[in-house]
Amino acid sequence: MYDVIVIGAGPGGYVSAIRCAQLGLKTAVVEGRETLGGTCLNVGCIPSKALLHATHMLHEAEHNFATMGLTGKSPGVDWDKMLAYKSDVVGQNTGGIEFLFKKNKIDWIKGWGTIPAAGKVQVGDTVHETRNIIIATGSEPSSLPGVEVDEKIVVTSTGALELAKRPKKMVVIGAGVIGLELGSVYARMGTEVTVIEYLKTVTPGMDGEVQRTFKRMLQKQGFTFIMDAAVQGVTTTKTKAKVTYKSNKSGEVAVVDADVVLVATGRKPFTDGLGLDALGVETEPRGQIKTDAQWRTNIPGIYAIGDAIPGPMLAHKAEDEGMAVAEVIAGKAGHVNYGVIPGVIYTHPEVATVGKTEAELKEEGRKYKVGKFSFMGNARAKAVFAGDGFVKLIADKETDRILGAHIIGPAAGDLIHEVCVAMEFGASAQDLALTCHAHPTYSEAVREAALACGDGAIHA
Repeated sequence: MYDVIVIGAGPGGYVSAIRCAQLGLKTAVVEGRETLGGTCLNVGCIPSKALLHATHMLHEAEHNFATMGLTGKSPGVDWDKMLAYKSDVVGQNTGGIEFLFKKNKIDWIKGWGTIPAAGKVQVGDTVHETRNIIIATGSEPSSLPGVEVDEKIVVTSTGALELAKRPKKMVVIGAGVIGLELGSVYARMGTEVTVIEYLKTVTPGMDGEVQRTFKRMLQKQGFTFIMDAAVQGVTTTKTKAKVTYKSNKSGEVAVVDADVVLVATGRKPFTDGLGLDALGVETEPRGQIKTDAQWRTNIPGIYAIGDAIPGPMLAHKAEDEGMAVAEVIAGKAGHVNYGVIPGVIYTHPEVATVGKTEAELKEEGRKYKVGKFSFMGNARAKAVFAGDGFVKLIADKETDRILGAHIIGPAAGDLIHEVCVAMEFGASAQDLALTCHAHPTYSEAVREAALACGDGAIHA
């Protein structure tokens, strides 16, 4: 008899399992992959960041080394070796999770799980008994009607990380995080990247000024954008593809050729095979599992977290929920502050956001003020060819309490967490402005944006 069985070993599942074990609960994890870590560590966050890092180094060598006095022939790309580097990074991380399981005495039940009844998890022919079940099965790529994925010519993010060769032309369907990150990987290696987006803006839901700036920067890097257009279908031969799309405005139909088509139209919960219908587990119209404020489903003893439930499909959101639900099961007060969950795009420059956007506050009718600072005024950023972009801090007009931040620039994914901590403690923009920041650092731009919420930035 286990206290907890977690189904799924992605960031939500494995973190939840470790926290359960730390709280003294006898814990097992069901995972059918050959390695732990789920989509994120195996075919998502980690391998994509490895390729982004490698190709950014290539970009630096081609565009900035000579300016710094680093002369010589620019490096070429050994694609097979780059893929081997990526695989090694994945192996180190997934192996690290296996070590943590052993350290925390967590049983790994290998195989795909189903839930025949509350308190029971079946893997193969064996039924395991448990007091609590945590569903942490994550998500899978979603596609479009008329677009058949073969993971060779028409690929999801999984196939894009394992292409046999670098394409000359790539069409990316969807201008969200995944499409722009993986598009950047190939654009830096010389691939002609065309992005087709149904909406009028990239990165839907983000700050409008960030969206416009980000698109311009990517265009300078060689991206071509076809906005406000609906993909009608994709036809393929053995080595090529044709993508047909229609303008939402004019109705005009056009075709673009590609060697590879990346379908990056979002993800959907992966709950196949769990037996949720037979159990009577309630779900949302889009397939997410319904839970209450403590991640309980309508079936006693069964919980759900991460991409399987509503909310942003982010690894760190799943991790937070994983720790919180472990606390709940252990009789403690698990909590997640959904108002302070950052989002990051790991392109160059990076994009990071947390809290409210101006559009959201206008819709709420809330009075606010904005402090903005350009990285062109940041000495460290200018020294490393990273002066493009800005920090935007949004605060309540009356109380000065920080309501959100939107950063596009160097190390944005790290800088955002200073604001996250401030928001978690209910800090004001003045609190940030009066905090000494080391010089020269990128983080000074955050302080300057906070100063701009008051009497004004110093280096603007």
